[in-house]
Amino acid sequence: MYSDKNLTCADCGQQFVFTASEQDFYAQRGFTEPRRCPTDRAARKAARQSSGAGYSSGYGDAGSYGGGGGGYSSGGSYSSGGGGYDRGPREMFAATCSNCGNEARVPFRPTSGKPVYCSDCFRSMRG
Repeated sequence: MYSDKNLTCADCGQQFVFTASEQDFYAQRGFTEPRRCPTDRAARKAARQSSGAGYSSGYGDAGSYGGGGGGYSSGGSYSSGGGGYDRGPREMFAATCSNCGNEARVPFRPTSGKPVYCSDCFRSMRG
């Protein structure tokens, strides 16, 4: 069905082989033929990831529950594995703590019948 092709890299001008199995892989996913050799593709990918273009590393600085303000932390970014995106600030909602009656700020819209706790009560209940 496919046969190996010689392509020329747009960056370094070197010839590289676009194998039949790679062509099948690209066709199944609707990708166009690569314009760069594997070495230059890897270099560009590494440069993108190290510059942080559209990727976040880990869970951000405020990535734990029970942090300041209302039982849950605000802000931070979430990603999985090798990439993700920064959601920006999280929308917070005001509620009354079911335990002490103080104001609590939570990252979800409180519903009736379910308890909501301020950060201090939430922390003490978790142990």
